[in-house]
Amino acid sequence: MSLKKIILYSLAILLLLFGIWSYKLIWGKPLNIDHLFERYLIGAALSEPELLTIVGVIDNTILDFHSHKLSDASPQHTYRMMERDKNYLDILRKYNRERLSGQQAISYDMVEWLLQTNIEGEPWMFHNFPVNQTFGVQSSLPSFMTTNHQVIDKKSAENYIERLRAFQTKFAQVRESVIYRAERGIIPPKFVIDHVLREMKNFIGQPVDENPLYDNLEQKLGELENISAEEKNRLLADAASAIENEVTTGYQYLIDTFEDLYDQAGEDSGVWTLPDGDNYYRYLTRMHTTLPLTPEEVHQTGLDEVERIKHEMFELFDEIGISGETIAERFSVLDEEPGMFYPDTAGVRDQIIADYSQKVEFLYEKTSPLFKRTPKAGVEVRRVPEYSEETVPFAYYNIPAMDGSRPGVFFINLRNVEDIAKYGMMSLTAHEAVPGHHFQLALAQEIENVPTIRRIYPLTAYVEGWALYTEWVIDEIGIYDDDPYGNLGRLQFEMFRAVRLVVDTGIHLHRWTREEAINYMIENTGMPESLVVSEIERYIVAPGQALSYKTGMMHIQQLRQKAESELGDRFDITEFHDVILMNGSLPMQTLTGVVNKYIDEHRQ
Repeated sequence: MSLKKIILYSLAILLLLFGIWSYKLIWGKPLNIDHLFERYLIGAALSEPELLTIVGVIDNTILDFHSHKLSDASPQHTYRMMERDKNYLDILRKYNRERLSGQQAISYDMVEWLLQTNIEGEPWMFHNFPVNQTFGVQSSLPSFMTTNHQVIDKKSAENYIERLRAFQTKFAQVRESVIYRAERGIIPPKFVIDHVLREMKNFIGQPVDENPLYDNLEQKLGELENISAEEKNRLLADAASAIENEVTTGYQYLIDTFEDLYDQAGEDSGVWTLPDGDNYYRYLTRMHTTLPLTPEEVHQTGLDEVERIKHEMFELFDEIGISGETIAERFSVLDEEPGMFYPDTAGVRDQIIADYSQKVEFLYEKTSPLFKRTPKAGVEVRRVPEYSEETVPFAYYNIPAMDGSRPGVFFINLRNVEDIAKYGMMSLTAHEAVPGHHFQLALAQEIENVPTIRRIYPLTAYVEGWALYTEWVIDEIGIYDDDPYGNLGRLQFEMFRAVRLVVDTGIHLHRWTREEAINYMIENTGMPESLVVSEIERYIVAPGQALSYKTGMMHIQQLRQKAESELGDRFDITEFHDVILMNGSLPMQTLTGVVNKYIDEHRQ
């Protein structure tokens, strides 16, 4: 038998075995509780092809069945996912939790919390805005295509084009979902509609060869040597046709829908304007913080933290000789000092990326001794795509591909370079990259002997709590000992997160207006108005999400203080960080149990 036939027969046998295993895993009886968790995730992935591409598991392999598809955005899909969660929770609770130990017990608690919390939200599962100015599908889908869809050969380029053609169906489903919500009184405020209409009209109003979806494919094809020039031109022509037809038609669906809804929209903001909005917000507070907290408790915590941080900031301002009645007044004086901001000159955006990249390298060196391990995946600093600069946050992080084909990316918004304060850059780098989001999310992908969901599912209180905790840690190890300006930048970011507790609950619980929330944040953070406005508008369309940052940070700090107090000389910071990071993203209550177990084991 020839070597070629041996290889083909071996491959056929492997595929058959994989098929049998997959059948048992996906449709048959779970082999054990870890297989139940894998089956749950596989079921989700089968209906969420973008998720598989973002994670980067099987794109462009023989097992790739999905990278030419987009996920279903219809109301029917939402109902199906809710029934799926109910079914899996019923199955999960048939296992005896008391007989589980180690990682299986942690997995049980994490997945049970996740499913139970999702199901508790059933009365309000359409109380969100799928098209919004911060993370709506109209901007997140193009961003997904340009950032996550890899083009490495002809087939992956054709898949890219197939996904462009799927925009029309996807946006038709989104339109159906928007109308379904509107019929139930779920309509975004007028300012949200203004934002998204302007964004969508601009996106399809530019020439095709200047559209980011076309430009991105052209750049990716330009880097390939395994496709002829003639074939590249054909692929680009197909992409142009898809953008002119299916993409543009899809966007026009949404433009027409929101123009029709505009007169029904109100000026008020906050979930209290929605049916049963107060109970919805109480649910969101528990969900996002992963703790049994009420909005009233969170609001008071925010007020207390604002006062504490304000005292620390005033001491630093006094040290460098800056006075004023409010934080905003003192920062306005600081910001007038030479060299605090970048001038908007030629080449400055490249310089900013280079400066952030240098800080990533610096923090790698300074913080690595605090950890038993650092991620295998690298991290790059990139500019936020220009088409989404107007509405997306100031900075964010994208996870690396699990197969190593794509690094982690720290995105920085360079819309207004004159708003980038140099004294805040170190803290932001710690949060978004090293040792913040990159260490946590990239290391999670490397955890062994746990279900995949434990390695990829992000719980905001944990993920953002860790990132904000690392901002505090770099001060603790002396990064700012000779840099009061940098320390003010750190405190400004911490104040920003404390103020979030106040303004999010202010908007959605106490019915503050958009303008009241903006004024409170400006006065207490000293941040530029343009950044504050986009932040407040984000909290309006993502109620409760902003509560998770400071709440998660404070809970991790409390767990560390408990470990230090009870272990004394036995406490090892590298072991504590390993316990926090190498168990994956967990609800705060589950994380508490994990840390308590670590304390008990090391007390002996």
